[in-house]
Amino acid sequence: MLKLLSAAIVATGVAATALGTFSHADTPTNKDLVREALKTVFQDFDADAARKMFREDYIQHNPSVPTGRGAILGVLPLLKEQGLGATHHRFIQDGDLVAVHTTYTNAQLFGGETMIAFDIMRVEDGLMAEHWDALQPMVTETVSGRSQVDGPVEITDLDKTDANKALVRGLVETVLIGGDATALPRFVSTETYHQHNPQIGDGLDGVQAAFKALAKQGLMFQYDKLHMVIGEGNFVLTTSEGSFGGKPTAFYDLFRVEAGRIVEHWDVIQEIPAEMAHDNGMF
Repeated sequence: MLKLLSAAIVATGVAATALGTFSHADTPTNKDLVREALKTVFQDFDADAARKMFREDYIQHNPSVPTGRGAILGVLPLLKEQGLGATHHRFIQDGDLVAVHTTYTNAQLFGGETMIAFDIMRVEDGLMAEHWDALQPMVTETVSGRSQVDGPVEITDLDKTDANKALVRGLVETVLIGGDATALPRFVSTETYHQHNPQIGDGLDGVQAAFKALAKQGLMFQYDKLHMVIGEGNFVLTTSEGSFGGKPTAFYDLFRVEAGRIVEHWDVIQEIPAEMAHDNGMF
């Protein structure tokens, strides 16, 4: 029960270093509102303040967490006692959705000492209304030598948001779902492709080598359905449903786009359990 309740706060972790006041005090953006909600929950552990920031009918998609605001408020004392910490690396806002890329520490209640996560918050009328996420244990040694979270964080090319979202959607639908690996150069740079998946090396050669190695182990990826495409400038996050090694799986993929091609990739992969703490599904 403790694990179920504590996991509810996966949506709202924040570290002191990632905090900040509203960028526009009079008219806060949804990104500002999410930052403030995260501060309230994870730095202040303030249930009274959080109650004013989350809708009572808050919709939860984390498979282990009951839906509703009460699951979050009730576990704040435990989170404070456990010393759960978080560092946010990237915030991406797309309309009423805000995606957050995070490292959680002291996160045994979430499945490991250190967990990497993508969280998506939907904001409605200034309140946190809905949450989706995926988590994966941190891997210290990766094929590329890059960590699961390092790399550029600055959002640029806001005028190219729609084009970049279309590019990434094309990659997922054509290559990952459609299975046309020959189309990769249409979407991914052949010169620079920095990889943060622990099992894949840099460049298109790294992707091909990893897929061959996984196939030998019977651990192939299968993308079946694209659920979300969330973009802001040069960063685009997708959420997809499929399988990995024959098990139902959620794929969260973050891409960085430069000059019309994908040049960097981060991801989190989580198995979809057969039973959940609610009827909302993971997507």
